Amino acid sequence: MFLDRFHEEKLGHASYLVGSDDAGEALLVDPRRDVDPYLEAAARRGVRIALALDTHGHNDYLSGLAEVAARTDAEILASAHGEARYPHRPVKDGETIELGDAVVEVMHTPGHTPEHVALLVRDASVDETEPLMLLSGGSLLVGDVARPDLLGGGEEAGEAARVLCRTLEERILSLPDHVEVHPTHVAGSLCAGGIGSRLSTTIGYERRTNPALARLAGGSQDCVSLEDLPAVPPYWRRLRARNLAGPPLLGPVASPPGLTPTEVHRRISEGALVLDTRTPDAFAEGHVPGALSAGLEGSFPTWAGTLLPEGARVVLVLEDPARVMEATWHLLRIGYDAPLGWLSGGMDAWRGAGREVRVMPAMDVHELRRRLDELEVLDVRQPGEWVAGHIAGATHVTGADLEDRLDEVPAGRPLAVLCGSGYRSSAAASVLLREGFDDVWNVLGGSTAWDAAGYPTTRS
Repeated sequence: MFLDRFHEEKLGHASYLVGSDDAGEALLVDPRRDVDPYLEAAARRGVRIALALDTHGHNDYLSGLAEVAARTDAEILASAHGEARYPHRPVKDGETIELGDAVVEVMHTPGHTPEHVALLVRDASVDETEPLMLLSGGSLLVGDVARPDLLGGGEEAGEAARVLCRTLEERILSLPDHVEVHPTHVAGSLCAGGIGSRLSTTIGYERRTNPALARLAGGSQDCVSLEDLPAVPPYWRRLRARNLAGPPLLGPVASPPGLTPTEVHRRISEGALVLDTRTPDAFAEGHVPGALSAGLEGSFPTWAGTLLPEGARVVLVLEDPARVMEATWHLLRIGYDAPLGWLSGGMDAWRGAGREVRVMPAMDVHELRRRLDELEVLDVRQPGEWVAGHIAGATHVTGADLEDRLDEVPAGRPLAVLCGSGYRSSAAASVLLREGFDDVWNVLGGSTAWDAAGYPTTRS
């Protein structure tokens, strides 16, 4: 038996190929849209992808099930407890899938979503009855549990949280401590607020260290704190429905062309948006007017999906043209079309063509401290970060909510935008500049530098 993990760090996503070398068959679990890595891994092992399954309808990326179905003879499975509308064979709680020595049991584990299933894996060559691994999808995570509010807030989220807690207590915590846990949502995902940095864990380790499970062990029926969950990026609101319907096939994906400054200017006049993937420092020093900042070195897919409206036509600005396909695949994974192209020659070519360049001033935390009386502070961090400590008098609007809450952004004085490091604040500041705020500063180093300098914060 084997288990191969495929980790996409910037999405906080892991997918899995589980199967048997001897039987020559494998099950693919939670594939992302670019399926070549799975096909190549199966070919290297000399196995066939016989089955493919999503543990649940995903909000954070487009599924690769349709691509797998089009490019292999794999049978597509889906939870019988849900509403998948793509061609599939439904699988129920307790159903067993045999792939040689790999024996996979389907467990209905609702809470994160109603249809959610986890996969309990046994190695028949070792023990036909004792489970060894749990592919937990979005139920039990490393150091946390998955959020239950993606289908709605208020009482609906509260009831989903109670269902999740029952699932954990009655189904997952009944498993032996030695069982390895391999989740789909890993560090970097916003499907929970406190996911640990490791990619796998065990039932026993989580039983002893996971705060949500500790609350269950203490008799609480509320294992999830809904108030401290990260804000939901705008693009998440539309991907689940697309995944349940079945995403359209990609077809061949070609490298976007390099465009001259004149061509980029024409594309902008036709409604295209410029997405600047350089570092926040490079963006601050000079960018195309109206460009949005989402550096490739940070959480690029999350912030690209936060900044770009649905159906956006995009032109990229890159520091390294060799990374154009990296950016392209990130956009395709979260439901956007491939970019129209990229600015050939970068900002040097744009300046050389005599085009207008806009700058975004920046300040460090020491200057921010000196100038607090003369400016406004906009904190765009997540709710949990804000609650843990923030600058007194700051306004809090998470970056994910900014477009919908622009009327809450202080006006009339210089505006210093702050996050944890300067990455998210650069993205948020680029939105404000595009929306007509004209005295916007990015705070370099963010709250991390502020705390390191020993400057005061409040929790009020």
